[in-house]
Amino acid sequence: MKKSDIIEVIASEFPELDKKTVAAIVNGTFEAMIEALSSGKRIEIRGLGTFKVKSRPAKTARNPRTGEKISVPPKKVVHFKAGKVLKAKLNEKAGV
Repeated sequence: MKKSDIIEVIASEFPELDKKTVAAIVNGTFEAMIEALSSGKRIEIRGLGTFKVKSRPAKTARNPRTGEKISVPPKKVVHFKAGKVLKAKLNEKAGV
């Protein structure tokens, strides 16, 4: 699902809002999430899950084509942990 698909779904659920307004709301939400994560904050959305930033240390890796060892610098990555409602919904659809 792309951002445009999310905008379409929300606009169809709320016909009193035009797509331009919905797009502004969705873009604003994503910008706020990006800003929070980039400043090291944790985002918890009940029913969906939790986003948080984790640090990966520097490491030595190997180029699979040449076998040459390369240095990979430390970096930060976003980690998502699914919430209970999302996990239940996924397992319900899978028939588990």
